[in-house]
Amino acid sequence: MARLAQTAGLTEIQQEILSTVKTFVDKEIIPHATALEHADAYPQDIVDGMKEMGLFGLTIPEEFGGLGESLLTYALVVEQIARGWMSVSGVINTHFIVAHMITHHGTPEQKAKYLPAMALGETRGSFSMSEPDLGSDVAAIKTRAVQDGSGDDGDFVIDGAKMWLTNGGTSTLTAVLVKTDEGQPKPYQNLTCFLVEKPVGYGEVAPGLIIPGKIDKMGYKGVDTTEMVFKGHRVPADRILGGKRGGGFAQMMDGVEVGRVNVAARACGISIRAFELAVSYAQQRSTFGKPIAEHQAIAFKLAEMATKVEAAHLMMVNAARLKDSGERFDVESGMAKLIASEYCAEVTQESFRIHGGYGYSKEYEIERLMREAPFLLIGEGTSEIQKTIISRGLLKEYKLR
Repeated sequence: MARLAQTAGLTEIQQEILSTVKTFVDKEIIPHATALEHADAYPQDIVDGMKEMGLFGLTIPEEFGGLGESLLTYALVVEQIARGWMSVSGVINTHFIVAHMITHHGTPEQKAKYLPAMALGETRGSFSMSEPDLGSDVAAIKTRAVQDGSGDDGDFVIDGAKMWLTNGGTSTLTAVLVKTDEGQPKPYQNLTCFLVEKPVGYGEVAPGLIIPGKIDKMGYKGVDTTEMVFKGHRVPADRILGGKRGGGFAQMMDGVEVGRVNVAARACGISIRAFELAVSYAQQRSTFGKPIAEHQAIAFKLAEMATKVEAAHLMMVNAARLKDSGERFDVESGMAKLIASEYCAEVTQESFRIHGGYGYSKEYEIERLMREAPFLLIGEGTSEIQKTIISRGLLKEYKLR
């Protein structure tokens, strides 16, 4: 049993789930990840294995066919999967966020329609806030939905372009944040979240709905990342999440907050794997008559790496447990995402340095981790966005009276 990144107080069910997932990662993901990643191949066999284990329904309530597990359980599962290959955790991340949004904000009809199929992995979720010119300024969204005709039941016609959809081509249900004219003074009050149904594929997958193709990326291979272009695409009014216009920003932010715990967990997983590779290599590689792990320069690196792995894991677990307890956790999720992603980049680079010239070779796993770690610095909000969230929360809490 590894000493690092252990979690106290888990139930027997949680321990059993994590043991099963860890075995799956060691046998079915790690041995195949490098070849699949270099080929940019979708890991269909691995995805099928996750379906069989029920991971797509891990947090979906039991009444809808899911396992009804906590955010903590999900985060620890993601940590293990990312330890094997970060892209695989991306396959279930956006699915999890959409399922969370429907569970907590959907109408009874939307829950009954979508959650059972999502629990089985038959309906797969993706989501998008960003746009090609948007960056982190969500309130500046330009994609617009206009209701066609009179009455509350008329279809909406959507025009615009969304960006950075993980699973954009392989998903069948996308939560999309767009602008509607609610007449509210603040821009975010005029945003609505639509549940857009679509088939798997690329090109014009439905009338007025185009998935141009996969975006070629530095890392995060295997999983598809796409744009989504709307050209007069019609969506029924009952696809508004929760049936409420103008409430999309709060709904999406709730999804992103749990997504930040997910990103922190992914960063922890990569850090764990980078440390495992480094501590193993340092005991096998010898210089000046002894393993490099016995040189103080390398031993100190390992000590610092392990400390960062442990600190990031503990902060991620704390944020997940706060959410599960019903406490406000925006500051803690921001802190966890910030420290886990920054430490992940540092730990991975130190592992790369310990590998020396071999770390630059595509034959060694650390080369892949070096290209994956930077994504976590920007996914679900950059480090600068996390610092903004953290500082605002702290200043409210510590306001002078």
